Amino acid sequence: MPHKIKNTIINLFHIVVMMMSLVVFALPASAKWGDKVLNRPYADMKKIHLGFSVGAHFQDLTFTHNGFVTPEGEQWRAEVPSISPGFCVNVLGDLRLHKYFNLRFSPGMYFGSKNVTMFEKESGLTHRQDVKSAYVVLPLDLKISGDRYWQTRPYVTLGVMGAFDVSKKRSDYLMFDPFDVYLTVGLGTDFYLPFFKFIPEIKFCFGLKDILRHNRPDLEDNLEDFKITQSIGKVKSNMFVISFYFE
Repeated sequence: MPHKIKNTIINLFHIVVMMMSLVVFALPASAKWGDKVLNRPYADMKKIHLGFSVGAHFQDLTFTHNGFVTPEGEQWRAEVPSISPGFCVNVLGDLRLHKYFNLRFSPGMYFGSKNVTMFEKESGLTHRQDVKSAYVVLPLDLKISGDRYWQTRPYVTLGVMGAFDVSKKRSDYLMFDPFDVYLTVGLGTDFYLPFFKFIPEIKFCFGLKDILRHNRPDLEDNLEDFKITQSIGKVKSNMFVISFYFE
């Protein structure tokens, strides 16, 4: 696992643990471990649940290089040396399929950016590109829940997510297709509070398609910039998302 992603996951795990601890301490003092009184005991029996979420996400790119060498002997590579947090907000529709299975649809918006560094191995020449994005996302997840224990219920999710970048693009060293598709895997816990469910969740999103635009007619007269695109075989996008649902 890349060092930058590993550190991000560790830091966000600490945030989730802290949020869970705050929720546990916020539960009514009368709800002791041996009590039979439960908050919202029939909430999971509803056919349809509605809610919303706010959170943060981290975008990354995986580059596959093809070994292209320019006539001048240059060999360019690209990477995202560090990842920065972005903001995300979603609405939630949850359909109960079974005691342990729910189908969730949570369209929303993801605002973020990726800083790409392009460098030539021998000369040390470097270019940088800030890739800003505003994604309209359409996640569809199967939620697989465990049994409820006191005021909590853990779960995992498996799903797919379509994403369309609606931000305005300009010609640059690298350009990316606005549409992408992700395979998603997540985990979280339902916390049953007196008036709603609070649900912290982390999700890993793995891009399935090559999003790099290889055909660049806008660079036909600018071979100096086009050589960087020519050096890359494919680019896939990945995301790490932490969300806090209110249902």
